[in-house]
Order: sequence, then C-alpha cells, then structure tokens
Amino acid sequence: MTDVSDFVVIAGLSGAGRSQAADILEDLGFFVIDNLPPSLIPKVAELAQAPGSTYANVVLVVGTGPYHAEVLPALSSLRRQGHRLRIVYLEAATDVLVRRYESTRRRHPLASGERSLAESIEVERDLLGSVRAEADVVVDTTDLNVHQLRTRMVDLFASDAPSAGMQTTITSFGYKHGLPLDTDLVIDCRFLPNPHWVDDLRPLSGLDGPVRDYVLGQDLTAEFLERMVPLLSLLVPAYVEEGKSYLTISFGCTGGRHRSVAIAEAVAEALRTGGVDVRVAHRDVDR
Repeated sequence: MTDVSDFVVIAGLSGAGRSQAADILEDLGFFVIDNLPPSLIPKVAELAQAPGSTYANVVLVVGTGPYHAEVLPALSSLRRQGHRLRIVYLEAATDVLVRRYESTRRRHPLASGERSLAESIEVERDLLGSVRAEADVVVDTTDLNVHQLRTRMVDLFASDAPSAGMQTTITSFGYKHGLPLDTDLVIDCRFLPNPHWVDDLRPLSGLDGPVRDYVLGQDLTAEFLERMVPLLSLLVPAYVEEGKSYLTISFGCTGGRHRSVAIAEAVAEALRTGGVDVRVAHRDVDR
C-alpha cells in the first residue's frame, strides 16, 4: 500500500467560495470529491491507499446538510489512522453573502419561510462553529474576487508536498481596512514613528528603500526586532512539532503601506536566515 500524501477538506459557509476553491485545487491536480457522505470517507481513504492508486492528493468538499454532525468524527478517524489532514474554512460577511445569493437567485440550504436569508446565514455560521474551530486555515472571501481567491489557494497549495512541513506566511495590513481574519498571530506596529507624516515618504511604501531605512533606522524598531525575531524563532518549530500545517503572522499599521510592510519584510528576511521557509504578502500596500 502507498501512503495517502494529503487529505484537504474544504468547508465553510454556503456562498463563501467552496466550489470555486475546489475547482482551483482540481486545476492544481488534486482529486476532488464534492458532498461525500461522511460515512464514505473511510472508503475513500482505503481506495486512495490501494496499490497503483493515482489519488495521492484528495480534496473533500463538505457542505451543510443532514450528515453535518458526522463530519468531525469522520475526520478525526482519518487523523487517528495517520493520514495527513488539513481543513480550509471559507467564510464571508453576512451582507456580502446576502448580495451573492440575491445575484444568483439560489436558495440557501438552510432557508426557511420562518426566517430571512440573513438569519439563515447566521444559523449556518453558528452550526459550523465547531468545524471552523478545527480549521488549519480560515479564508475570509468578503473582499476577494474569484481571481484573488485563486491567488490565495495557489499560495497555499501550489508548492505543497507531503514533506513540505508547515507553511509560514507573514502578511502586512492596515487597521483602517479591518483586521485580517485568516491569521494566527497579529502584531501591532502603530507604536513606531509613521513615515506618512514625512512628505517625501508619504507617496512611497515599505517596499521602497527610503521608507524601509526610515522605519528600520529607529532605535525602537531595532529593539522591537531584537525581541520579536527570537520569539518567532522559538514559536515556529513549536507549531511544527504540534502538527500545525499553516502559520500566518500579520503585522499591522494604520494604513498598511509603510511600517507594517517594512517590518514584515524585515522579519521574513530574519526568519529565512534562520532556516525558516517564509512567504510574504502585503494585503493593503496598494490601497
């Protein structure tokens, strides 16, 4: 028998992009099974392990339905059998989901004549709370179009392999644009001097040399990095040992263009020097 290299479960709110995410993974070579009853999950694992099987990477798309209560026990059984299992949970703001449903005229799976569409979405959100709590990655699609969702999924899975270990991503963001929901650690950089108030630096970003030099040249920044990098160097191997598949660390400033960008790049560079494979993304640098 061959070992199953990968089970990916796509779960989340109806209308948040489960089908699109599954299509993207199928394009990447994953074998996708949609709406499989949980009782059949062990059979899929058995088939994937069979001699000569070509289904090394299997995606299970989990919706909200009559078998919902059986999902987590079935997934726990997979983990106990030693399979590598990762759960990606997609969600979005209720008003956005309402607009998506109204534009497609689809019926929500929990729709009832006794409650509105928004109320049905909130019922589903509560129902899926336990699944969200078990997720390795939470992707908020509120502000994502299908192309941006593809970029996010490709970032997560395109270079993935059974031996790849934990994927570490460092992001920058602006607080005025909202907190990132798909993150594990959030560090506030607004205590640092703001290049926005320097006329020559305002049009630039933390990716430009003058802004980077300004931010990293502060005594407070140097002390901050001297403490932050060793802390993250301690935490990352601990998360790997715990079995975490993804770690996202987010650095925020007011607008997400200057301080957080420069700090994210500096921390990523320091971690790479220490042997950690790090990806970097800047959510709000172009806003």
